[in-house]
Amino acid sequence: MNRFNQTDERRRDELIRIIEHSVEKLTLAELEALYYDMTTKSFIND
Repeated sequence: MNRFNQTDERRRDELIRIIEHSVEKLTLAELEALYYDMTTKSFIND
């Protein structure tokens, strides 16, 4: 079962594209800070 309706799925895809585009522009130090922040908030589980 899909937990998103079609409108939600489009918005989700749009947000992912925006975030990906923004992340590509970050420096290594900014990426490391983002990674640390996301890890400590359990958004990333290695």
